[in-house]
Amino acid sequence: MADFKHLIALTDNNGILQFSQRDWPDPNSGYTLDDNARALLVSIFSADGQEWAQCYASSLYRSQRPDGSWSNFQLGSRFSSGFDSEDSVGRALLACCIGTAGSWPELRKLCLDMLNRNLLRAFDFTSPRAIAYTLLGLCKGEVPIAPERLLSIISSLSNRLIGLYKAKHHHDWLWFEDYFTYCNGILPQALLAAYTVNGDKKALKTGHDSLNFLNSILFRDGFLNIIGNQGWYRKGEPIALFDQQPVDAASTYFACMEAYQTMGSQEYRELARAAHAWFRGQNIHKLSLYNPKTGGCFDAITAEGLNLNQGAESTLSLLLCDLHAEGSMELQAESGSGS
Repeated sequence: MADFKHLIALTDNNGILQFSQRDWPDPNSGYTLDDNARALLVSIFSADGQEWAQCYASSLYRSQRPDGSWSNFQLGSRFSSGFDSEDSVGRALLACCIGTAGSWPELRKLCLDMLNRNLLRAFDFTSPRAIAYTLLGLCKGEVPIAPERLLSIISSLSNRLIGLYKAKHHHDWLWFEDYFTYCNGILPQALLAAYTVNGDKKALKTGHDSLNFLNSILFRDGFLNIIGNQGWYRKGEPIALFDQQPVDAASTYFACMEAYQTMGSQEYRELARAAHAWFRGQNIHKLSLYNPKTGGCFDAITAEGLNLNQGAESTLSLLLCDLHAEGSMELQAESGSGS
């Protein structure tokens, strides 16, 4: 069951703090756009998350400049452009798109306002992940755009990813880049989501093939064995084992669940369950990253064991998976009760 204790500890009137020293929130770590975007998603999917949602959406709103661009970092009352990234903006767009489908009018209005000031900038993204986050948001939200226009934007962003895949893939390398880094699952997930909206079989095939290739790497030992951030994985080179980060387990979970919901294969559901189980000990060290005392999630699996800090990114990654899994279980129970 989702445990919100550490989320509450990390949150103040400005939003969610970026880091913790062990389980103590670090006010000197500041606030980031992408963490508050993730926190907004958690609050939207929480039954009693309206107050949290307004807090995190307000953080995103304050981070948006008059021209619509976003600052990714706030410390005190000052915003810095030194940490800006397309990926963080893509996550913010994803969260705002999902916010438009929420049941709280004030949140929908705030998210729509932010989208209106930034969405068209997604056409200038060069980061594959930023494109994918935006694409996924448009497929999952209820953005009030004329249907023909919305389909056009979805197809345009989808084709950008397909083009990257065509340029880089080979018979033994079915991927969008010459390397794997973090949150790899968002790329196939976004294409599978696009297929459910526009029926583009090229998006389906690219999403299917690339996800299967990714899973062949991540589950090579019979459990989720994440690509480590100390070197990542470049084509033709060894796969880095450490550090393994919770955000990558979450990305894998959601990609596999998207594949299950799109294609119905039980294999993807089982892989999603294995990705979720990574948090609680089904991993290379057989160590749980969930801290039941604090409700937090440890920041990484390291070569020596665990990074015992419990920052926003890791805790939110666990919460998103827990909330989604609980929702899936509820749907399964409802389905079973009628049979």
